[in-house]
Amino acid sequence: MSNKDLFQSILLKADIQINGNRPWDIQVHDEELYTNLLTEGSIAFGEGYMDGKWKCDDISELMSKILRTDIESKLDGLLKLRIGVEVGKNKLRKFFNPQTIERSKEDVSSHYDTGNDLFENMLDKRMTYTCAYWKDSSNIDEAQEAKLDLVCRKLDLKKGMRVLDIGCGWGSFMIYAAEHYGVICDGLTLSKEQTKLGRDRVNAQGLDVTFVLQDYRDYHPSETYDRVVSIGMLEHVGPKNYNEYFECAKRFMKDDAIFLCHTIGGSVSRTINESDPWIQKYIFPNGVIPSMTQISGAIENKLNIEGVHNIGPDYDKTLMAWYENFENNWTNIASNYSEKFYLMWKYYLLSCAGAFRCRDLNVWQIMLTKLGTEIPETRRVS
Repeated sequence: MSNKDLFQSILLKADIQINGNRPWDIQVHDEELYTNLLTEGSIAFGEGYMDGKWKCDDISELMSKILRTDIESKLDGLLKLRIGVEVGKNKLRKFFNPQTIERSKEDVSSHYDTGNDLFENMLDKRMTYTCAYWKDSSNIDEAQEAKLDLVCRKLDLKKGMRVLDIGCGWGSFMIYAAEHYGVICDGLTLSKEQTKLGRDRVNAQGLDVTFVLQDYRDYHPSETYDRVVSIGMLEHVGPKNYNEYFECAKRFMKDDAIFLCHTIGGSVSRTINESDPWIQKYIFPNGVIPSMTQISGAIENKLNIEGVHNIGPDYDKTLMAWYENFENNWTNIASNYSEKFYLMWKYYLLSCAGAFRCRDLNVWQIMLTKLGTEIPETRRVS
């Protein structure tokens, strides 16, 4: 059996044809792809797309079908060489912390400092780079404001409260909360480009919002906060640092404070060595999607879980909206990036959309309080 026939027999289990005529069928232009997959594993699939070895009209649906059918596990027996290489290369990594403060600065910069022009042409008008909330929303701008307001209501924000945003991005949450709820916000980020643009936006509106270019582990405020929020940050923390992350959050909180942690969540606990190698190499270096088991273990004897809200299906629509903006606005920024970058970013957005579509990934908003804190029924928002 040829390598092509071998992969076709596997892909048929997911209703995918090689060189078929349906939108999710894969069109292979270079048969070296099959050899690369056998020797290098899943990273060769993304790299093959970037190198023009294959194309597909609907990558999001292709990936959804592949993940839903769990094809990668069916390939395990064929990838012994790839597995042996990875074990030899990575077996010592489990003893080290890949998300040290210095390494985190490098990793954050590699993605979030890619270029503000890219994100301005891809995201909503507030530049909210996390899952939107599409209930009663018809476009990405409405859906992101709905998410920001949902978070504000869950936190029960009141005018004059002091709020800390761990991993604040360009400040979309802080700006929205200051505008609509009159709170005072401090935000932590390691991205110089996010800080620069975020400060420009804040200064233009005269809001009481401060960007702090500092790692959460180094941050020691002079006073604690009424509310703490972290939206899309835990994915960058890493399993070796979950305990310290939640310990820091607790340290930032007043005794009656509420902490809302919004994070992508996985159904399986993984280490950095078990994370998607293509995403690790090209998009989010050293990123790890936490499981609920890992989260609950890290907050043990620190914080209470007051509620969990899963909005994971909304990330499929969010990513597709980002891709539509990216595609429609590419001509505005194409001169600043390569064609290979275009293919990389397209594969990133659409493959991630497929992962959420098949429910391989979730998005959790977790409400947390210090042990012993009483939360009146009137303050609970679902």
